[in-house]
Amino acid sequence: MPEQSGPQPMWRANLTQAMHVILLHRMRSGLVVLGVAIGITTILMMVTALSGLARKINADMVSSNRPYVYVQRFDLFVSDEAKRKQAQRKELTADDAMALHDLCPSVDRVTFLVQSASSYLVRAHGKRTPPVPVLGASAGFPRVYSFAIEHGRFYTRSEVMRRDRVVVLGYGPARDLFGSTNPVGKFIRVGGRQYRVIGTFATRGHILGSMTDNFLAMPHTTFEKDLRTDQDEESIAANARNGVSLAQLEDEITRALRIRRHVPPGGKNDFTVSTSEAFVDLIRKVTVPIGIVLTIIASIGLVVGGIGVMNIMLISVTERTREIGVRMAIGAHKKHIMQQFLVEAGLLTGIGGLVGTVFGTLAAWGVSRVIHFPFTVSLFWTATSVSFSVFVGVVFGIYPARRAAAMNPIDALRYE
Repeated sequence: MPEQSGPQPMWRANLTQAMHVILLHRMRSGLVVLGVAIGITTILMMVTALSGLARKINADMVSSNRPYVYVQRFDLFVSDEAKRKQAQRKELTADDAMALHDLCPSVDRVTFLVQSASSYLVRAHGKRTPPVPVLGASAGFPRVYSFAIEHGRFYTRSEVMRRDRVVVLGYGPARDLFGSTNPVGKFIRVGGRQYRVIGTFATRGHILGSMTDNFLAMPHTTFEKDLRTDQDEESIAANARNGVSLAQLEDEITRALRIRRHVPPGGKNDFTVSTSEAFVDLIRKVTVPIGIVLTIIASIGLVVGGIGVMNIMLISVTERTREIGVRMAIGAHKKHIMQQFLVEAGLLTGIGGLVGTVFGTLAAWGVSRVIHFPFTVSLFWTATSVSFSVFVGVVFGIYPARRAAAMNPIDALRYE
């Protein structure tokens, strides 16, 4: 049969021939498709899980309805020696928080926090929780961080000033101690003292440590009276007013604290001011390189699949030597022979890419449901995965295709 002229008929003929060969050798073609599909499935799972992790971190770190500025005494990520030196810094106080509200026009809401360095067992009616952190906070805490109250209420400024022994339970301790029963009005014991439950927080499913569902909050004055230790860390968090950038709010807070803490002009701050968005950027800088490394490792499966494609195509070239000789004898050029085998290799891995995309998406959806990460289908990564699988087939098909195109037609026709 003479070779068809024109690029489109030639491509169609090569696609038809490739499908015929794949269907004719179902077993070996299926094994190659399986290898590529496993590689694509692994890559998509990695990418989707990391994307979900990034969105989860962003949602949790910027958990307030509006992003916030966070002030603490210690610098972030310092050595133990530097932290011992910074421990000599003046502590942040509730008065500092109130002063920021008065001195900084950009501040909308502000809260003072004292985070326990140790975790405490919480007991009630013969039950106890695993050790949970205790947070001493001012009355503005749930508004700054957008914590929703499920039962009861949060404590008031009057209760803070009176140092009342009242607590608001996180979702975890409330469930562990009282199950589905509303615990408002009941009493619990923390550190040997009795506290009255006035409310519970709704579940948040937060990914990060202390501000998860497993904590309890009490007035910071009560915390300082009953539980405060030298290792506990105080901090301040503030929201910006509408229309005010975090950078502007950060500058105002920095200036106000430098004045209050008598930091001399040109002197280094004896506190750290950061933003919720800065936390997200920091974590992104860590997770992106990890994601790249994991994706490269997962891509090794595609390389294995590509080697399998090369072996299959070499076998196919040997089996179809006479066919190649016939095509050359009736006028096929070397580029036509190469194109035939490259189309076959690319189609083989492309099918594997499509299968892997389907299973990878389903597997990523299942994983996201188990670990409670956000799930979205990325059209970019889906298209990239399929395109990359075709690319792998073409790259590893080049050597067999060149070997087929380099055959002597007379020798090929005499091949038995």
